[in-house]
Amino acid sequence: MVYRMEKITSRRNPLCMHIKKLGLSRSYRYESGEFLCDGVKLLEEAVLSGAEICSVLTSSEIPFPLSVDTRVYCTTQILLDSVSPLNNAQDLLFVCKMSGEKRISFETGTHILLDRMQDPGNVGTIIRTAGAFGINSVIMTGGCADQYNPKAIRASMGAIFRQYICGMDLAELTALRDSGVRFIATAPDSTGTDIRKLCLPGAVIAIGNEGRGLSAGVLSLCDEKALIPVYPGCESLNASVAAAIVMWEAVRQQPGADTERTG
Repeated sequence: MVYRMEKITSRRNPLCMHIKKLGLSRSYRYESGEFLCDGVKLLEEAVLSGAEICSVLTSSEIPFPLSVDTRVYCTTQILLDSVSPLNNAQDLLFVCKMSGEKRISFETGTHILLDRMQDPGNVGTIIRTAGAFGINSVIMTGGCADQYNPKAIRASMGAIFRQYICGMDLAELTALRDSGVRFIATAPDSTGTDIRKLCLPGAVIAIGNEGRGLSAGVLSLCDEKALIPVYPGCESLNASVAAAIVMWEAVRQQPGADTERTG
């Protein structure tokens, strides 16, 4: 489809100011119900996923069709560099609507719980990995980095448009545990059980803060501790790497997991 193309030359243009705020302010993102993405690859993923794209600001041609209702603006790379929150700005920025609330059942499937995770790159990478392994949900608690942070969006590589993500406080997590859902903690110490000896599918598997691990509140909900075996002398794994290993093992344990999977 053909879309309308307008030109923007000033950083003080309302769209440029809106984009700048979306990139810098978590509260502004949630007040407006919109978030910022960058790059033609993410734009293509957004289109394929049916995301609601509000506006596009680009310094180059877009190599695929957009909806006729999409507002597309051309500008210079210098202006894009000035409004992008990322150091290595790409030649395209776009604004998406946050998806509406939807509900899933936590009684079945495998779920990843992120507790106080502060690095948006780790958050985005885990969302991407969860999407790749078919994890039912990514639950955020304890003031995690925002999944709509531009660094998290970029690290998700488009999974942000497809993966179910929700926030829960300790009371909601406690109610979930009381309903019969199993909770498993990942433990960096020797008190845990080798993940290959635990039944991971069907549980909420908790991954903690990069430096401090899981909070006492989340630990109190966990029935078991899972340990990823590593060579002696290795203190710990990166949070997103640990999450990927746990998710892979959960998938491997599922019935029919020996069936070939292809990308």
